[in-house]
Amino acid sequence: MASSLEFVQYAADQLSDAGTISYRKMFGEYGLYCDGKFFGCICDDQFFVKMTEAGKRLAPEMETGSPYEGAKPHFLIEELDDKGFLAEFVTETCRELPMPKPKKKKTKA
Repeated sequence: MASSLEFVQYAADQLSDAGTISYRKMFGEYGLYCDGKFFGCICDDQFFVKMTEAGKRLAPEMETGSPYEGAKPHFLIEELDDKGFLAEFVTETCRELPMPKPKKKKTKA
């Protein structure tokens, strides 16, 4: 089951205090970015965030799961109402994640 755009937009709005939140459709689901860093995804209307030490510190009891078969474990964020917690969680997670590598320009052969 694909995620609904309404759920993705709601999640992005709830995360807005963490920075500039954007999303991109990927393989029928959605990837989430904060200030250009990929930090999580929405699959089957469930919000997943990459595992980091900061996330483990902030929410040691948080449930985990895989957004799709073969994926590494992610935090499964089931409660989207606490904007303050979400902002802190995503901000701290993104501090540990590397910036995306710049894409190489394609040259004509």
